[in-house]
Amino acid sequence: MPALSAAQLALLPGFALFIFAGSVTPGPNNIMILASGANFGIRRSLPHLCGIAMGFAFMLAVVGLGLGAVFLASPALQAAMRVAGLAYILWLAWRIATAQGLGEAGAAPQPLTFVQAALFQWVNVKAWMLVTGAVAVHTAPGEAMLLAGPVLALICVVVNLPSVAIWLVLGVGLRRLLARPAALRGFNLAMAALLVLSILPMLRTP
Repeated sequence: MPALSAAQLALLPGFALFIFAGSVTPGPNNIMILASGANFGIRRSLPHLCGIAMGFAFMLAVVGLGLGAVFLASPALQAAMRVAGLAYILWLAWRIATAQGLGEAGAAPQPLTFVQAALFQWVNVKAWMLVTGAVAVHTAPGEAMLLAGPVLALICVVVNLPSVAIWLVLGVGLRRLLARPAALRGFNLAMAALLVLSILPMLRTP
């Protein structure tokens, strides 16, 4: 594989900063991983965390290869993805709201799996905004995404993983404060409400 051009290399620091800003700020992924850390701890939440990072990186690579243009050019596809996203996020909010205690192995509900977290990126409006923005602004005009894609995906994983992990660790840090059932129930209801509020941009999108 040929080396990246000078123009491509010059865009990488800005791309990494863009991904960091998008990854570390509040959004559906961070709300859910915060709740997962509080309810299930670090070890049981690791598949969820890795699913976010790997799913987002894969999504960026695929969108950069042309799927993004197809998506943006198809109002019917956008509407279908929006409906699927709304339904899935509401279901996830219900799961969080109905969690009854600090999760142990075998308890219900379970944390998100790697596959569930990865697939969630495709119905996450914030992920779509980040990916389409990154491809449009932080790739050199006319460059072959087939060449730049793997590099950008790797940067995504390296930047996204620790950024989202901050929210997981924060959730774990709250476990002592949430030992009382009433406190945990209130926390889960608040996280579910925030997750529902996070879909408001989807409702405003024509």
